Amino acid sequence: MRQTTTPERLRSATVAALIHVGLGYALLYGLDVSFTPAASDGLSVFDLPQVPPPPPLDEPVPAPLRSQAPEAAAAPPGLKAEASPIAAPVPRIVLVVPPPVTVAALPAQGSAPTAGATVIAGPGPGAGGAGVGTGSGGAGDGNGGGGIVTRPRHLEGRFRGSDYPRGAGDAGAEGTVLAHYDVGVDGRVSNCRVVRSSGNAELDQTTCRLIERRFRYEPARDADGNAVPDVAGWEEVWWIGPRRVRR
Repeated sequence: MRQTTTPERLRSATVAALIHVGLGYALLYGLDVSFTPAASDGLSVFDLPQVPPPPPLDEPVPAPLRSQAPEAAAAPPGLKAEASPIAAPVPRIVLVVPPPVTVAALPAQGSAPTAGATVIAGPGPGAGGAGVGTGSGGAGDGNGGGGIVTRPRHLEGRFRGSDYPRGAGDAGAEGTVLAHYDVGVDGRVSNCRVVRSSGNAELDQTTCRLIERRFRYEPARDADGNAVPDVAGWEEVWWIGPRRVRR
C-alpha cells in the first residue's frame, strides 16, 4: 500500500474546501436569500456632571453609663451545692440467748421450794424444813414431842475417779449434782433424789445410786438421845480433769 505525502494531502484539503465554498454560494443564490441591513438609531454621547457626596453627619457619641453609687467590695462567690451522701443504715440484729433451764432426771424432782415436802425452807405450807410452828417435828418451839438435837453425821462413803460413767465421760459431760436423801435410825441411806441436776441424766443417776450403796451415817438424835430419822444432803462435782472437788 502506497503512503500519501504531505503535498498530496494539502492539495486534497484545498480541493475539498473549494467544493464546500461553491456549494454554499449556490445555495444562497439559488434560494434568493437577501440580507437587509438593520437601521441603527443615532446615539449621542455626553458627560454627566459629578455630584459631590454629602458631608458626614457629626453624631454625638453617647457617654458610658456610670453608677451614681460609690464603688464597694465585690460580692462573695456563690455557694456550691453538694449533695450529701446517703447510706442505708446497717440493721443490728440482737440475738436473745435464753437462760439455761435446769432439768431433773425424773419428773417432779425440781428445786422449787413451793411444791412437795422438800427440806428446803420455802414460803409454801409443805411439811419439810425447820419451821417455827407448833407441830411435833423439825426442832420447833411448840408443844410437840421434842425435835432433833443432833443432825446425822457422815461416817463413810466416798466417790472415786473410776466412778465416772463411761457414757458421760465419752460425751465430755460435766456438772454438779445436789442430792437429798433420808437417813434412817440405823444410819443407812434411802430415797435419794436429785434436787439440782448436772444436766446429764447418767451423772444424776450414778450420784444417787452410789450414795445409797456406800454412804453410812451416825443417825440424828432427839433431846432424849434416841435415834430419829432425818434428811441429809450431798453435792458431787463431776469434772473431767486431774482432780475432782467434793464436799
